[in-house]
Amino acid sequence: MTESARAKDLAKDLEGLDPELREVLEPFDDHNQRLIDNVHPLAWSNPKPADRYHLLVVGGGTAGLVSAAGAAGLGARVALVEKRLLGGDCLNYGCVPSKALIRAARAWHAAQGPNPFGAPTTVEGTGDFGAVMERMRKLRADISRHDSAERFRALGIDVFIGEGRFVASDALDVDGQRLHFRKAVVATGASPMILPIPGLSESEYLTNETVFSLTALPPRLAIIGGGPIGCELAQSFARFGSRVSIFDIAPHILVREDADAAEIVQQALTRDGVDLQLRTNIQKIASRGGETVIFFERDGSSQELRCDRLLLAVGRVANVHGIGLEAAGVEFSKHGVEVDDRLRTSNRRIYAVGDVATRFKFTHMADALARIAIQNSLFFGRKRASDLVVPWCTYTDPEIAHVGMYAEDAEKAGIKIETVTVPLSEVDRSVLEGSDQGFLRLHIQKGKDRVLGATLVADHAGDMLGELSLAVTHKIGLGKIAATIHAYPTQAEVIKKAADSWRRGKLTPTVSKVFEIFFKIFR
Repeated sequence: MTESARAKDLAKDLEGLDPELREVLEPFDDHNQRLIDNVHPLAWSNPKPADRYHLLVVGGGTAGLVSAAGAAGLGARVALVEKRLLGGDCLNYGCVPSKALIRAARAWHAAQGPNPFGAPTTVEGTGDFGAVMERMRKLRADISRHDSAERFRALGIDVFIGEGRFVASDALDVDGQRLHFRKAVVATGASPMILPIPGLSESEYLTNETVFSLTALPPRLAIIGGGPIGCELAQSFARFGSRVSIFDIAPHILVREDADAAEIVQQALTRDGVDLQLRTNIQKIASRGGETVIFFERDGSSQELRCDRLLLAVGRVANVHGIGLEAAGVEFSKHGVEVDDRLRTSNRRIYAVGDVATRFKFTHMADALARIAIQNSLFFGRKRASDLVVPWCTYTDPEIAHVGMYAEDAEKAGIKIETVTVPLSEVDRSVLEGSDQGFLRLHIQKGKDRVLGATLVADHAGDMLGELSLAVTHKIGLGKIAATIHAYPTQAEVIKKAADSWRRGKLTPTVSKVFEIFFKIFR
């Protein structure tokens, strides 16, 4: 069978699916066929429900899969319900596809030059964006076996593919079948936030869920939103060759981060050709002659920008509607399901985890919260979500990684801190790599050596953050970090340099005078 024939067969099979779900699965090639065979098998037969489940999990993203697998591994009878794609955001339109694109964009950028290493900088022809996207689809399909329905069925979990809706405080219906439970976990995730911009609903636009279905590079791409998703994709598409513009109402990108950290990334995006339209107010959007026109106000003047594709990247909203939370007695708001510190909802039988119940919408946070929910729901645990120390990273070039408190967090909490900042220009490996435009900043509790927070701007900052996350989580002081040998030359040496810098600062004038007298006596 030819590839076009297979694509037609798959397209026919997908006709009964939600149109939004079909968009995610375009183009209909062998790779997406393998993906759907794993995470939403079209021929799947739901099992006959058990009399009652120890744990019912609604949602098959990271939080739901970890909850289901963890409980089943402990011997519980578990049901898992998912109406879209198992694997959720991370696998299908989040971490996995975006990092595949980022890696490809980095390779294109390195090949195009110019560079200080004496390597050839002449590149003939244009890159194959279609090949980039096909590689992404192939790798995503390869990885999807870890989240497949068959794998979770093999773990002893009853996997239900279909729309689930609570009908009572202890029961949920899936396609006409009723599932009873002792405890349940809501892990329905989040969806792209859609702004109420006049004309947007009549215009064709992309979100992080549909952008990975592109097969041709947009000559001009406009992105609304200067947060992590917007910045990562803006830099990547600019490196592929698109003329990219970012719109944001804020004065700088990545407003959650320290301004000087965001400024380094902002300069990098500008060098890569990204046009930053900051402090802008978008008034309306229109489609004209195959183009999308953005009308906006900046610095008191009305302007417009034309683009070939528009990407909306302004955050995500919790999926709380259409799952019968009202019937289950579960309270929720526009921010998500309301939970206490032990992740219990207003219905004490039901817990909520992941993006639907936290402002920290990260895969690793979903995993951590699911582990708390397992302990607290099945074993009378008393684990608290507030005890978690949450690291995160924005995967631009350079990356920004952070864990623990910012300076303003400490101020609000009434904690006095000392701050140590070490530029990467003082780290030999960073200088040799030509990647010394960054820094490490540590916030240390005043009078102690405890690390309360850290921000790192560097190549592969996320990979270096583990040591700092360990220190913040387990209260490992800078004294122990300074006493730990770090391999030379590595970028991670910046952490030891920060510890040494702090320790030298503890050498008070009085102590220095004592040492001076000591060495005069024992000459």
